[in-house]
This record gives sequence, structure tokens and C-alpha cells, in this order.
Amino acid sequence: MKRIPGVFAVAAVTVLALVGCGSGNASSAEPAKLKVVATTPEVADFVRNVGGDRIDVTQIIKPNVDPHEYEPTPADIKAIGEAKIVVKNGVGLEEWLDRTIEAAGFQGAVVDSSQGVKLREGGHAHEEEEAEAGHEEEHDPHIWHDPRNAKLMVANIEKGLTAAAPADAATFSANLTAYSAKLDRLDADNAAAFAKLTNRKLVTNHDAFGYYMDRYGLEFVGSVIPSLDTSAELSAQQLTDLVGKIKATGAKAIFAESSLPAKSAETIARQAGVKVVAGEDALYGDSLGPDGTYLAAEEHNTRVIVEALS
Repeated sequence: MKRIPGVFAVAAVTVLALVGCGSGNASSAEPAKLKVVATTPEVADFVRNVGGDRIDVTQIIKPNVDPHEYEPTPADIKAIGEAKIVVKNGVGLEEWLDRTIEAAGFQGAVVDSSQGVKLREGGHAHEEEEAEAGHEEEHDPHIWHDPRNAKLMVANIEKGLTAAAPADAATFSANLTAYSAKLDRLDADNAAAFAKLTNRKLVTNHDAFGYYMDRYGLEFVGSVIPSLDTSAELSAQQLTDLVGKIKATGAKAIFAESSLPAKSAETIARQAGVKVVAGEDALYGDSLGPDGTYLAAEEHNTRVIVEALS
């Protein structure tokens, strides 16, 4: 995706002014909290659950904003410059982050929450075209859609927070244990819901649910955007092929996503003679729901998919 180098230069100058104006205003009476910047909604929610009231979190990417095409703001750079820790999803999702960290003059620790996760090679869609074009194989960054990966992510976050604030280690550890149990329950509930499903064929807005489908035994038919990110578009031939696959496989619906427009999905659905699951029922592929929690978003996704395919 294209970036404008000048954005970082201008933003960096702006941030220096902002930091200079804002220094020295903190009250010594306030309890010291660890300043953490989290890149995505999912990572920010994980950080809040592990850190609890011992941290001060700034979330960079807001709900229903496409992380694949994000451009940092001067406020983002200022927040990173003032933080002790930056926590990222990793796996190449935040292509803008390294340059933003450099612009901010950040000297703290960067926690890659994807450490230890077994990565999927590329996505379901467009693999043959990428191989023929000689592109390097990319990894699927949507790791959080498997709750077992989410457990690894929060464990990495707990290690990072503890290293930065060892006095709060007991709190972070207790929070990790409690939240990990909730992730185990989510995983078990999802598996039980899908165990009753006979039609497991999924068509989504973009190829964001690979880990989710692998975990719960769903079959990928195709995606409106034939890519792991959201910058690609279906060619006329690919559109025709996708309509044909939907008809041939007996897929029942196309699932729109909350952070992407549903117009193309609606067009394909009309041609294929299936319904579009959109609006309040749109899946949370790259974002989270109104309450901003991972657990609620994943519960929503499972409920919507099971109801639509039953």
C-alpha cells in the first residue's frame, strides 16, 4: 500500500511542539500508571484486561477503521513518544508502525503479541495468482480469530507489562489467569455451536477468517475482496468464478464486515441468489463491536454465522 513520507516528517515536527507544551503538567499526587500504546482494537482490549487499573492505555486504531490502510496522526505519534510500551498485533498488520515509532523518538519496549503463534501461510484467496506473479508468501495477520492464539497474545502482553512494571507483576498475573479462563470458555462455546452445523461453507467480505475457519472446521468458498488485506479487487473473471462457486457449493450467504462497505457483497449475492448478512449482523473481521471487547465480538460472529447457515 502507498504511504506519503512527508506525513511522518510534518507529524514529527507537530509532535515535538505538542510534547513541549504538555510537559510538566502531571500531578505528583496521581498514582503512577504504566503508559501503554496498543495498535489495534483487539490488542487494546487484551492489554486492558491484563493491565487492569495499573495501566493507562492509548488505542491507536479505533473501531470500524480498516487497519490495513491506516495512516498515523500527530496525536498517535505523540502518544507513542510518551509511552513506556507499544503493543502490536504483529505479522505485518501494522506496516506504518516502525516509521511512526522512529518519528516519535520512542525509546521504550515494543511487545509483539504474535510471538509463539503458529502462522498461516498466506490466505485462502488469491494464492495461485500471487505465486504466479512471484510475490513472496505472506502470513495471515488475523491471528486473534482463534481463541487459542488470543491466549498466547495475552500471555505475551503480560510478560511485557511485567518487565516494564515489575511491582505490579502479581496483578498482571492474576488478570491473565482470569482472562485466559474466559478465552477457554469462548473457545469451548464456539466449538459446541459449530458442532451442530452441517452447512459449513463461508463467503466473507475479505479473507480475514482463516484461523477461525481452521479452528472450527469451516469451509472457505471465497471472499469479495480476494486478499488478506482490503486493497485488492475482484476482476470480472474472479467475480464470475465466485458466483459460480457459491452456486456450486450451496453456500447460503455472503457475510459483510463491519469495517468494510457491503455494496460489492450485495451485488455478488444478487447474482448468486443468496442473502447478504450485513448491518448490525455484519461480522467483526478487523474490528470489534460497539462495546469494544474481543469476547463480545467473537460471540457475535459465531452466533451470526451459525444462525445464517443453519
